[in-house]
Order: sequence, then structure tokens, then C-alpha cells
Amino acid sequence: MGQKTHPYGLRVGITEPHKSRWYAPKALFGELLVEDHKIRNFIDQRLNRKPPYAAVSDVHIERTREELKVIIKTARPGLVIGPKGAEVERITEELQYMTGRKVSISIIEIKNPDMEAQLVAEGVAEQLRKRVAFRRAMKMKADAVMQAGAKGVWIVMAGRLGGAEMSRTAEVRQGSLPLSTLQANIDYGFAEAFMSYGSIGVKVWIFKGLYEAERDLPAVPEAAGTRTKARGRR
Repeated sequence: MGQKTHPYGLRVGITEPHKSRWYAPKALFGELLVEDHKIRNFIDQRLNRKPPYAAVSDVHIERTREELKVIIKTARPGLVIGPKGAEVERITEELQYMTGRKVSISIIEIKNPDMEAQLVAEGVAEQLRKRVAFRRAMKMKADAVMQAGAKGVWIVMAGRLGGAEMSRTAEVRQGSLPLSTLQANIDYGFAEAFMSYGSIGVKVWIFKGLYEAERDLPAVPEAAGTRTKARGRR
């Protein structure tokens, strides 16, 4: 049997931050955890599953004693904000009614949607709904991810592919994917395409590079004319 771990869960507290950042006494913890799940589900249903289709990839939640802060990562911030901020105000009001707390929403724009695994998975699922051939949809997305600057990508889909009687899996893998390396920045996303003949699951892993390499980049540029010798592996 495959001993697989969730790429994000494996790295939480080591190289990745928690998606819910708050502290609660034991009696309140379960209630707030369920509330976080409801908030994420509400935002996904509201912004991803029906118009305006705002391409939300992630939701982070921070709590203080008085305030609940919701941070939305989206590739289309204009659609979340709405004309003159109408949409974001409406969502804020609904969340305040749902939770009974003061809510503030922050929006972070995703500059490169092809490097976000969740958005890539949603994109492949959307292609399947439009009856695009599954191998073509996977190959096109994998190529787009590599062109966007990824070091590696792995797309797996499973279900009644092409409407076949028996379910099967298909995959596309490009570049390198060190899944067991904790210092590797690996993004993971999952989406489902609900077809007339059953649901098809899509999983995406994207390797963006090593955290160490990002941290070790020189802050001060080298003086003109100086050049360091390339060192081999020890």
C-alpha cells in the first residue's frame, strides 16, 4: 500500500504556516474549528461554485478576542470586491450574521494562477465538464504550469474517464517532485468534476523550488566584474 501524506499537512509548523491562526480554551476549540470549516465552505460555494467565479484558491482565518479576520487568496480580486466594494461588503455582512462576530476581509491577489495547484486542479475539472478529452486537458495544464516557472508538476485524475464502464486512473508527470523533502515548496490541490456518468477526481502537485534556495539568495548584488566559481556537489 502507498504510504502517502498530505504535502501541506506534512510541512505545517516546519516550512508552512497554519491556515487558521488563533488560540481558544478547550471548551471553545471545537466550536471555533467547526465555524472555520463553515466559513471556508461558504466562501467556496459563494465565490467559486457560482458567479462571479472568482478563482479563490485559499482562505486563511485569524481571530482576536473581538475580531475575525478572513484572508482570501484569489486570482480575480476585482470580482471578489465587486463594483465600489459592494460584493465584499455583502460577504462581510453575511459572515457577521453567520458567526455573530465582527468580521474583516482582506484580499490577496495571486499574480500567477498557473503556479497555484488548487486553481490548476479546478481548471482541469472545468475542462472535463466542457467535454474536453481528459489526456489533452491534463497535458495542456501541465505544459502551462512548467512554462509558468515550476520545477515539476504531477496531475492525476481518477474515475470513469471518457465515460468508460470501469473506473481507472491517468496521470501526467513533468520535471522533478521531491515529495518527501521537507524543504521542498510543494503546492497541492484537489478538485472534482461531477459528470453525468459519475464524478472524476483531479489531484495536482506543483514543485516550486526549495525554501533553502529562496532564503539563501544574496540580498546585496555582487560588484560588477566579480564572479564566483561554481562549486561541485560535495
